Amino acid sequence: MRLIIVSGRSGSGKSTTLDVLEDNGFYCIDNLPAGLLPDLAERALLQTELLHPQVAVSVDARNLPSQLKRFPELLDEVRNRHIQCDVLYLDADEETLLKRFSETRRRHPLTNENRSLAEAIRDEAQLLTPITDLADLKIDTTHLNLYQLRDSIKLRLLNRPSPGTAFLVESFGFKRGMPVDADLVFDVRCLPNPYWKPDLRDMSGLDQPVADYLAAQPDVEEMYQDILGYLNKWLPRFAASNRAYVTIAIGCTGGHHRSVYLANRLGETLKPILNNVQIRHRDLS
Repeated sequence: MRLIIVSGRSGSGKSTTLDVLEDNGFYCIDNLPAGLLPDLAERALLQTELLHPQVAVSVDARNLPSQLKRFPELLDEVRNRHIQCDVLYLDADEETLLKRFSETRRRHPLTNENRSLAEAIRDEAQLLTPITDLADLKIDTTHLNLYQLRDSIKLRLLNRPSPGTAFLVESFGFKRGMPVDADLVFDVRCLPNPYWKPDLRDMSGLDQPVADYLAAQPDVEEMYQDILGYLNKWLPRFAASNRAYVTIAIGCTGGHHRSVYLANRLGETLKPILNNVQIRHRDLS
């Protein structure tokens, strides 16, 4: 059996995530009282219609605070039944969440006559701390549109069907912000930039002329070897510590050339060494 617990602040994309999981064969329950998690897991294990039942539930601030405080012990009860359980936490910055609520005119579940929308969004983060601290995977949806979030869920969750650490090597551009869900960040802005070559500017690090240019730069090769040496040494130790997800982020200025080339090259080199390596280019869209 596989159970995915989806949580996060209101407006961060939980409903979209449940829709994606339902479309991919999961039985989904929105706003499950946290105290029912162990019973749900037990019943799903006894399910005879499905050989490998897949269940996804949303547990968020609509729960009673007393139930959210019990989340760590409830999660232990579920995992003690030898169930593969992933906790996904979605979030976005407060400005983005405020904008999303104003655009949709939805009511935040924590607002009332004494609590403004901005206060509710801040209070919600505090309420969900017991879940945040135990999340296996965190996805920042600040810069993701609907389709990018769907793709991210498919890449991170649905491409990890079995236990073990899933590694994501991700390129990004600092000008759009550093990914807050990254575990390791490497800044490669000091390397020669193909952007200043007019014939390469409109290409990306996936295009052969850009790759050839960067491969010929001694500093790029030295940076690649240094990062690869670090990852070869330490990623197996992350896996040995039972981490479910590890994100390695490679950043340059715009996220189109240097970071893309290095992330792609590192990811392809690591794939034969580690069981589950995924590659994503955040800003190539």
